[in-house]
Amino acid sequence: MSVQLPEFQRFQYAFTAHLRNPGAKPVPSGIDARRMRIYSRLVYENLDGFLLRCFPVTRDVLGSRRWSRLVRAFLIAHRSRSPLFHQIAGEFIEFLANEGTIPQNYPEFLLEFAHYEWMELALSTSTGMPDWKTIDIAGNLLEGRPLLNPVLANLCYHWPVHHIRPRTRIAQAKTYLLLFRDADDEIQFSEINAFTARLIDLLALEEHTGHAALEIITTESRHPSPEVVMQGGLKIMTDLQARGALLGVARK
Repeated sequence: MSVQLPEFQRFQYAFTAHLRNPGAKPVPSGIDARRMRIYSRLVYENLDGFLLRCFPVTRDVLGSRRWSRLVRAFLIAHRSRSPLFHQIAGEFIEFLANEGTIPQNYPEFLLEFAHYEWMELALSTSTGMPDWKTIDIAGNLLEGRPLLNPVLANLCYHWPVHHIRPRTRIAQAKTYLLLFRDADDEIQFSEINAFTARLIDLLALEEHTGHAALEIITTESRHPSPEVVMQGGLKIMTDLQARGALLGVARK
């Protein structure tokens, strides 16, 4: 037997249901319709404002009408798990990732592009910090165990998301991107190749020396000249360290 909710809770559910979806849910009894229109507009505009701070280009790519439909669908259907305003954008990505959320007439790249745009906020607000006491910045990158910047994202997309702009046609192409927060708290973006992406994946495990990670890549790729892989890998790690994506090696 179902237990009926107290009247005040039934009112609260009716009130918030109308705020989320005023086109389908009636104004609760006893509330002035004009005031409810104001409340509903404020809720939508506040949500839209938070999302636009993170997804300005996504909105421009979609256009105002399609963007608004997506924001309204998010407000209606999604139940956020975090009360923090800066995590609304991450909740929006979870919403887009649900199967059937994105209408068929929207761009195929929408989820990946929105994710790419969101990553700047995610890294900017990360609380990760290097523990410099455990890092030897002058250590040997081949013999030691290289340590990556803790605020870093090694991303692989099916679309060249960094080239997407409003009214720009793009073709599907596997794309590897590296994002990290530098010493000046700026987010750095760069396109990398599959070799560098795989090397970063192995170093992120924090269990391989640079030499061991490159040996794994040599075996996986069946490269005929292991010394070429070692030389190229050392050059990549040295460059990553100079840019701040790699910090040094673990102190012994």
